[in-house]
Amino acid sequence: MEILIKAAQFFLALSILIILHEFGHFVFARLFNTRVEKFYLFFNPWFSLFKIKKGDTEFGMGWVPLGGYVKISGMIDESMDKEQMNKDPEPYEFRSKPAWQRLLIMLGGVMVNFVLALVIYASMLYAWGERYLPAENLTYGIHADSLAREIGLQHGDYIVALDNKPVDRFFQIVPDIVLDKVETIQVNRNGELVNVPVPDDIIPKLLSGTSFVDMRIPYIVRDFPEDSNAKEAGIREGDRIIGLNDKELPYFYEFNEQLMAYKGQEVEVTVERNGSAIDIPVQVTVEGQLGIMPLGELNKFFEFRTLEYSFFESIPAGISKGMATFSSYLKQLKMIFSPQTGAYKSLGGFITIGSIFPGSWDWQIFWNMTAFLSIVLAIMNLLPIPALDGGHVMFLVYEMVAGRKPSDKFMEYAQLTGMLLLFALIFYANANDIVRLLR
Repeated sequence: MEILIKAAQFFLALSILIILHEFGHFVFARLFNTRVEKFYLFFNPWFSLFKIKKGDTEFGMGWVPLGGYVKISGMIDESMDKEQMNKDPEPYEFRSKPAWQRLLIMLGGVMVNFVLALVIYASMLYAWGERYLPAENLTYGIHADSLAREIGLQHGDYIVALDNKPVDRFFQIVPDIVLDKVETIQVNRNGELVNVPVPDDIIPKLLSGTSFVDMRIPYIVRDFPEDSNAKEAGIREGDRIIGLNDKELPYFYEFNEQLMAYKGQEVEVTVERNGSAIDIPVQVTVEGQLGIMPLGELNKFFEFRTLEYSFFESIPAGISKGMATFSSYLKQLKMIFSPQTGAYKSLGGFITIGSIFPGSWDWQIFWNMTAFLSIVLAIMNLLPIPALDGGHVMFLVYEMVAGRKPSDKFMEYAQLTGMLLLFALIFYANANDIVRLLR
């Protein structure tokens, strides 16, 4: 069921984005009296799921969910309609229009996607506000994973700045380290300010999914799975685990790290119950588990902050959030084209995109992901690759500067080359997904 919910959210978001993107092309085409022959959600090789003709335009839905398209008369596009291009130009055709009109037609989809993201962000801020965890509110400091400890961070540190710029949001720390190529981390350690240098080779490791820092939280028993060794030994719901084999370990992640050294052995777990410490012998499974479901509601441990916006406050705030997302994704894209970062290895296809949606339906998360994907779609379509909007824009800008069009034959070859390149990228991204699933 969880997979179905993820898939449903993914396809709904994809459908919204494709329809509105193509609608942007459609609106500008009609504004300049350019005939649009087809308007399709998804591609329709050989047959369509349904279609209807209104005026000069056939509206329909294809069966290959890799995108969508509008077929504009007199334009060399993915349809590769050479027969039409061999005829004399008609006044209603794309190729008969001035270059500035053709440029706006090609930019229409990108503009709609970008504006859509701003509208969604503004609407979300107005409806739900913005909730986040301030870094200063980490009551117990950070849990430093092995990679963090390698560079000098310690359990219980409080991260206060990155390159001497104060940190506000805890969950933004790792993205900022990666995207801004942070060189130093400033932490509060036992009341003293400590400067921790960040080595250059940390970025590929972080991009590979290696854990870095997390919230340090108490280990409180919420429930037990079936056949729980801990429950059978006498540990109860509400107990706070504070030690292992006479070693003080009151925090969840640190306790579990130490527990892995005792797979298949009996250990003595110290719990705090009604103000008293109790030692309880428990058999550890061969997987290194006790059979405990911990309390994981973060608002029980930390004070989150919520920024609320009026209708008029939400508009500039939504624009600011959209611009920040736009800038952040550009940095991510730059890293993908930088081989030394290894970011290209994290490139994913439909499985990766679908997995960012939650397993239960949450409208706030859905719209946040849709806005993000709308910006991604806008940026990707602006890449100067023939067969994408950016490729057409590149040739139109050349025409406006040079004063002459590339030949139709050149455009045909460019379109074909661009399509082959796109198919190769799609294959590579989805192959990465499959490889990750098989590991």
